[in-house]
Amino acid sequence: MKILAIDDQQLILLSLEKQLIAQGYEVMLAGTGAAGIQAFDAFQPDLVILDINMPDISGLEVVKHIRIDRKSSTPIMVMSGNTDEKVIINGFNLGIDDYVKKPLSLNELGARVRRMLGTSTKPTLIKGEARMLQKRCVGVVIPCYNEAERLSTEVFREFVRKHLGYHLCFVNDGSTDNTLQVLEELRKGHEGTISVYNCAKNGGKAEAVRQGILHLAKDTQLDCIGYLDADLSTDLRDFDQLVDVLEASDYKIVSGSRINRMGADITKESARKIISLTINLIIRKILGMPFKDTQCGAKIMDREIAENMFRKRFITRWLFDVEIFMRMRKFYGKEKAVGLICEKPLNRWIHADGSKLSMKDSVKILGQLVKIAVHYKGQSMHP
Repeated sequence: MKILAIDDQQLILLSLEKQLIAQGYEVMLAGTGAAGIQAFDAFQPDLVILDINMPDISGLEVVKHIRIDRKSSTPIMVMSGNTDEKVIINGFNLGIDDYVKKPLSLNELGARVRRMLGTSTKPTLIKGEARMLQKRCVGVVIPCYNEAERLSTEVFREFVRKHLGYHLCFVNDGSTDNTLQVLEELRKGHEGTISVYNCAKNGGKAEAVRQGILHLAKDTQLDCIGYLDADLSTDLRDFDQLVDVLEASDYKIVSGSRINRMGADITKESARKIISLTINLIIRKILGMPFKDTQCGAKIMDREIAENMFRKRFITRWLFDVEIFMRMRKFYGKEKAVGLICEKPLNRWIHADGSKLSMKDSVKILGQLVKIAVHYKGQSMHP
């Protein structure tokens, strides 16, 4: 039996294709509504799976073509992150047969497809933890400098295998060990969900993240873009929760926070903890905003914010997180910026051995904070 899948996000389409082919279906993909209409007429599928929100022709327009123009009764399943009740009801009024909301497990999708096609055999469950089609497509930059010995490659592979809709971009920041080779090996077999951006020279974490963000921003299928430390001091599951907060709110940036709280696993070396508290107090004074942990290396943001805040080079190598908050304040004004940024407490954060930031570097941070305060004073941040 033949299935036509229509979605403007390739991360979703490729995951669908792989799953449906494994279940024995013949599959055709279309990346736009217009291409979907052409494919329907030529392919004559037994089932259409489509998204609602597409840039050229919406999914509902495709439904109209199938039901009104072609007078076809071919089963139609809408699979979308759009939860607007009016849109859903309109879809059923136009003649869709099922409306499923992302996130959605491939097990559930398989069961629904079999029901709609009238297949009598029971659906085959994928063993292990459910693989989920995400509500949004998410790009994550992971800066790497001499990480060959401690990069948890299998953890990253497993994450993209289970979280369908994520794209991890590893930025090799001019490493002098074999980090680049490790990253290229990590990418093998996951070319659609893992990429490697190589910087020939070491430019520091700020520039590595900036280059990675701008690289991902060229991919129009990504709804939001963020970054995460390569040592996974922030758990990937926690990062996924930051994404959940962003998509369920009007925030533009959701930043992880390492605030100690009951039930959370937050550990630091004692000396680093004292220094961090002191630095955070100074940062709050400079920002003039109530955020308690700007320096956590886990943040997710709307793609438009990512493009605007990362367009210009940062003036510091380590404190670019503070600069992002300063740029938000300059761009939107203090009051509005506070309402667009959310600090989400992490369930887990562990200081990993081998951190590149030394005690001596911590002293240099104070000088960099002064530099930030002077540089952004009175400066306009409009692009």
